[in-house]
Amino acid sequence: MAEAGDTISRRMRGLDRAFEILEFLRVKRQPMRPNEIASEIGAPRSSVYELVNLLLAQGMLDYQGGDGRVYLGRRLYYLGTAYAEQFDLMRECDRMLVRLAEETRETAQMCLLEGNKYTVAMMREGIRPFRISSNVGELVSIPWTASGRLLVSHLPDAEILALIPPEDFVLPSGRRLDPAEFIAEVRSATRDGYFTFNSEVENFTHCFAVPVYQADGACIATLCLVTPREDGLRNRDHYLDSLLAAAHEISDKLGFNVARRRVS
Repeated sequence: MAEAGDTISRRMRGLDRAFEILEFLRVKRQPMRPNEIASEIGAPRSSVYELVNLLLAQGMLDYQGGDGRVYLGRRLYYLGTAYAEQFDLMRECDRMLVRLAEETRETAQMCLLEGNKYTVAMMREGIRPFRISSNVGELVSIPWTASGRLLVSHLPDAEILALIPPEDFVLPSGRRLDPAEFIAEVRSATRDGYFTFNSEVENFTHCFAVPVYQADGACIATLCLVTPREDGLRNRDHYLDSLLAAAHEISDKLGFNVARRRVS
């Protein structure tokens, strides 16, 4: 019995390590050699080489860039496609992003929390020449974003402060955002049903974010527009109307009573 338990435990540790390798490459967003991966994640080289070979054999990793470097494999694409086909939120948000990009001509995004960070999960670019540099899947500090004020809005103040690392309150400009000021903005955004500001990440842009609520009232995602600053301020009401209509439609399909939230 003890030997069987040890075998299961080793397999579980190996599975955890395999997922750690995949997640590391997703965040790193570049091919790397197995010895570099081992050094970065603090794992034994022998086990990383063994797991990399296993993931290569299963198509979860592919060789890319030469010199034995590996990156996420094409089989992950097929798994992601199957996931997207079944996950209504992703499908509905993709449809809404297309609509928003057409209505506003601006870049539309769907954003989520991933652990204690913010990430753009999906994006549709508008037809204007203006482009932004945000990458889908890139992890960003929550206080740097308009969406961050909404994505943590269902949490008590103490849990918000426990979730966000203290260093993440240092903005790209070098200014430190007072956590109390951030909490006040979270509560204000919750009352208003949206948050807008001049981007802390992208110069010359204005960001709009509105919440998508699941049935229990938690903000599960945000729909966003990233616009040239002057255009965003000039078209503020129109852009907010488009975003709110789209988010309310998705929230309603997820079982959230939008009318009740407006009353409360």
